[in-house]
Amino acid sequence: MAPGNSRPTSRDVARAAGVSQAAVSLVLGDKWRGRVSTTTAERVRRAADDLGYRPNLAARNLRLGHTRTVLLVVPALTTEFFAGVYTGAARIAAEHGFGVVLYPSPEGVGPARNPFASARAALDGVIASSMAADALTALRGDRLPLVMLDSDPDGSLGAATVNLDITDGVRQVCDHLLGLGHRHFLHLAADVPSWTFRIRAQELATRIGSRPDTTLTTTSAPLTIEDAHAAAETALGRPGPRPTALVCDDDKLAAGAYKALRRLGLRVPDDVSVTGLDDLALATALDPELTTVRLDAETFGERGMHALLAVLDGRTPDSGDIPVHLVVRGSTAPPPATG
Repeated sequence: MAPGNSRPTSRDVARAAGVSQAAVSLVLGDKWRGRVSTTTAERVRRAADDLGYRPNLAARNLRLGHTRTVLLVVPALTTEFFAGVYTGAARIAAEHGFGVVLYPSPEGVGPARNPFASARAALDGVIASSMAADALTALRGDRLPLVMLDSDPDGSLGAATVNLDITDGVRQVCDHLLGLGHRHFLHLAADVPSWTFRIRAQELATRIGSRPDTTLTTTSAPLTIEDAHAAAETALGRPGPRPTALVCDDDKLAAGAYKALRRLGLRVPDDVSVTGLDDLALATALDPELTTVRLDAETFGERGMHALLAVLDGRTPDSGDIPVHLVVRGSTAPPPATG
């Protein structure tokens, strides 16, 4: 601690580290790269930790005209996925001296109300999911830097777009089911008007439709287990050949499909194979465990925050979608033999 147990200052840190106060400011303001050495930066951080030094962020922010605060707009916190996105974004923000304010939609999954009217002056930037895109109309014409998650890169409102490789995830599902011998598919689609779900439907139709011996029907439901149960039961009860594979846009929809199949006296995967997308904890709670596409939510949040930091620094964010991969479990098998 500083003499007399008073609050340590940047001058105390500089003296302990054997560097100038300017070097301390660069390191603790995360602007040291290319200006001081890695060894010096580590020495400054260690000295600050040993002294218990905490910068006066309020005073610094007033000086700089920045709050070092980012708004993360998501459709809901009732989903494990978006909790992971927040965790990843907050981790990277903290490493760079930023805080994250979370704005979930009051209605749950769906468009969020406008959070910007009273927040503009207190924000440096925004990261937003396309599933809450209605809230973003307030940003048109505004100067807040914006990074979009799960958004059409050709029509995004943001200065940068970060996506998971959902298209490849759907390809992996199709290749897996087609490889098992399935030819008759039911798509249980999320009834949510967003780019990510449109991409899933388009890629599924392309992959299945490219085979002359396949059929694909679609039914939609809100993103709840009970709504998925009702929609799947209705679709599976219709006249005609029964699908042998049920492709779900989300693991919660797959859980509803399990209930519908059980209600109809059908077994997973003996009668109908089921796939999901997300790899939530729910996927391994189901019996049999769910074959699904694993989406790394925390990496998604991390990449979103890295992209916003790049925009704020005037740099070009890293490009390329985040890879996803299919986790094969007990819910998929070859279709039943037709005799």
